[in-house]
Amino acid sequence: MAAAALLRGAAPGRGGPAWRWWLRAAPRCRRAHSFRSPGGDPTAGATWACFRLDGRTLLRVRGPDAAPFLLGLLTNELPLPDPAAWGAPPPACAGYAHFLNVQGRTLYDVILYGLQEHSEEVSGFLLECDSSVQGALQKHLALYRIRRKVTVEPHPELRVWAVLPSSPEACGNTPLQESAGTAAILIRDPRTACMGWRLLTQDEGPAVVSGGQLGDLWDYHQHRYLQGVPEGVEDLPPGVALPLESNLAFMNGVSFTKGCYIGQELTARTHHMGVIRKRLFPVRWASPGAGC
Repeated sequence: MAAAALLRGAAPGRGGPAWRWWLRAAPRCRRAHSFRSPGGDPTAGATWACFRLDGRTLLRVRGPDAAPFLLGLLTNELPLPDPAAWGAPPPACAGYAHFLNVQGRTLYDVILYGLQEHSEEVSGFLLECDSSVQGALQKHLALYRIRRKVTVEPHPELRVWAVLPSSPEACGNTPLQESAGTAAILIRDPRTACMGWRLLTQDEGPAVVSGGQLGDLWDYHQHRYLQGVPEGVEDLPPGVALPLESNLAFMNGVSFTKGCYIGQELTARTHHMGVIRKRLFPVRWASPGAGC
C-alpha cells in the first residue's frame, strides 16, 4: 500500500537538502501526469476520469468595479477574456491566486474564472475556493468593498469537477476543447498542465465530458499530492502559510510586476532577496515490501 502527502520542510535557499530532494523527485512525479488508481484502474476503457469536488465551491463577483477591486486583493493578474475573441458562446479564461492578510500570509487559495458578461458589458468573475471558508471569504471581500460597485454572492448553480486523463495516451486520442456556456465551463487548470482540466457544470461531469467516467476522489488528491499542488485550508492553513513557501510562483499564482495588493510587501521582498527557508514538497512512501 502506497501513500502520498505534502510536507513543509526547511530549505535554506535553493541549495538546501529539501530543495535538492524536490529537484530529484519532481521528474518521477511528473511521470504520474496521467491518472492511475493505486488499486487498479476503475476507469479502464474510459478516456477521462471526472472527480466531483464537493470540497470546492464558487463565489460570483461582478459589477463595474469588480476588476480593480479584485486586483487590489489578489497576488496575480486577473484572467480577463480577450476582447477580440468575444462571441457566442462567451469566452472564459482561468487564473490562480491567493488572498493574503496584511502580514503577507495566505488566507485563501482561489482559482478565478473570468467571464465576459454581455448584458452588463463588463467582466464578471467566479472564484473557486474551499467550501469550508466560503462565508469567511465573502466577509473578507465585504470588508474591502467599501463603496465600490461590486456584488459578491454564492453561485451554487455550478458544481466544481476536476478532469484528468485516464492514461498517457488519452489526451492525444480524445483531446478536450475549452468551452464556456451558461450550463458548463471547461478550461485547463491554470496551476500546472499536470492537473488537467477544471469543469464547472450543472450536470454530472461524465455526462459533459466525452469519454468521461466517474473517478474516486481520493485518487484525485493522491495525484495532486504527487504533483506538489496544495489546495484548500488543510494544505494552506489561513494566516499560517506563506505564499512563496507554498510554491505559488511555480503554479503561476503570483505576479511580481502588477500593482499593489494586500500583503504584497513581504511577498515581493522575499522574492527579491531569493531566500525561502521552508518549502512545501511532495513525499511518497510505501509499506515494507511494496515498490514506490
